[in-house]
Amino acid sequence: LEQICESNYQKLFKLIPNLLSVQDTAIGLAPLHSTLHLKVIDQTPYTMTVELSHCFKKNRDEYLEPAVIIRIYLDAQLAEVLSDHARLSVSRVFQDPALTGDIMNYKWRLNYFLQKWLDHCLKKNYQFSAIPLKTGALM
Repeated sequence: LEQICESNYQKLFKLIPNLLSVQDTAIGLAPLHSTLHLKVIDQTPYTMTVELSHCFKKNRDEYLEPAVIIRIYLDAQLAEVLSDHARLSVSRVFQDPALTGDIMNYKWRLNYFLQKWLDHCLKKNYQFSAIPLKTGALM
């Protein structure tokens, strides 16, 4: 799990080189692909929590998926998925901390998904810029 989180950290900063300077939101663009949206949820000197999603358009509606919530540990250089649109956070799924194996498997699946998704985004050459979203836009 630690190796995946290290890899995710490196890939996240490769995808969004100016991640630390994003104050609120940023947009990632790639030709002929859905827009990526980054939203900074929380930032402290040693951690940062962000939400990363694709913005899909269906008819006239827009929706953000997979809405991955990522905690970035700046000092340890790790990026760990906390939840996504389809899966709740570990603490909400597992009330019993003694279920260590199940908890690790759940975390591994969340972070493996992020690893593969970041690979996809990097392969498509998404470029990010820190452009604030318009008021009323999906975030």
